Amino acid sequence: MNLRDFKINIPDESIEDLSRRLRATRWPAAMDADQWDDGASLTFMRRLVEHWSDRFDWRAQEARLNRLPQYMATVDGQDLHFIHQPGNGPSPMPLVLTHGWPGSFIEMERVIPLLADPGAHGGDPADAFHVVVPSLPGFGFSAPPASPGMSAFSIAGWWVKLMNGLGYERFAAQGGDIGAGVSTWLARCFPERVIGVHVNYIPGSYRPPLGPGSPPVTTQEQAYLDTAAAWSSSEGAYAAEQATKPQTLAYAMTDSPAGLAAWIVEKFRAWSDCDGDVERVFTMDELLTDVSIYWFGRMLDASFRIYKENRLRPLTFEASERLATPLGVAAFPRELPTPPRSWVERVFNVQRWTSMPRGGHFAALEQPQLLVEDVRAFFRPLR
Repeated sequence: MNLRDFKINIPDESIEDLSRRLRATRWPAAMDADQWDDGASLTFMRRLVEHWSDRFDWRAQEARLNRLPQYMATVDGQDLHFIHQPGNGPSPMPLVLTHGWPGSFIEMERVIPLLADPGAHGGDPADAFHVVVPSLPGFGFSAPPASPGMSAFSIAGWWVKLMNGLGYERFAAQGGDIGAGVSTWLARCFPERVIGVHVNYIPGSYRPPLGPGSPPVTTQEQAYLDTAAAWSSSEGAYAAEQATKPQTLAYAMTDSPAGLAAWIVEKFRAWSDCDGDVERVFTMDELLTDVSIYWFGRMLDASFRIYKENRLRPLTFEASERLATPLGVAAFPRELPTPPRSWVERVFNVQRWTSMPRGGHFAALEQPQLLVEDVRAFFRPLR
């Protein structure tokens, strides 16, 4: 594995181009500029773009992110960007953290020090992890896939090679959103390498075996299936587009920073525990740092296409399959529809299930301390 140091350094001309595009934004009309029922609020988006154009300092964000120990590795010809923070404790456990969409590696910025150096943050040094945070292919600063087929299943194989290249033969995994899919594929395909898996989201493509020989669907499980179907009907248009025609969508988002911001920030508001006010949870600068990483990366076709690849390679199981790898679940109340424990236990070896008091889809950003405490507790008996 070819490994080298990495620092973010966006060219001045790219920043100037973004500034020009923001100033030239063509705004749509809206029947009610303040409401979010039809999508991103026009009033909010005008304010967000004004902040992006006039007050947001990318260079300051870049300098902060460059304090993280970042690297680039070439794995089977694929360039992967990642953070590698060695742990500080008597015997740190290797842990790979995987983000999702519309997040990025910066989702993990707050949890990295808590996991790597618990003793410096009020925790027990015995809970330390060697923390590895890769950027998904086509996200952030990882190169886009060169050919079709790059699903969560494929990425799990790359993560094994990355971790092995760093000297970690066995390791733990944690993730949400697409990262939960990668983590569960690790448990399924590489049980000898994976100590345990902790997730804060159950992949939407997960389907346990049903029918002859399987227990009937319970009332609680059917309620979940009904809720998930209703949610998909009312909120799932973004996923349907990204999973079917990602290239068409990429033209608009690659050309319009305001359009890209609306597409992403609307999800941060809808999926977080913010009670309709996204700024209760995220600052403008936090939102725009994430959006800017997508903008400067110029790989939107790839970051959308992973939905299509995951649709073509869903997480479905045979009737006799049962996974032995320990699984921990942190269930946050404002997460996307979450199945009951029984639904997950049809396949997975669930050893911990925690109903969280607050938080949503972006757990590492919204409630880093709560997430870290659950990760520590889950892996403690597996050390």
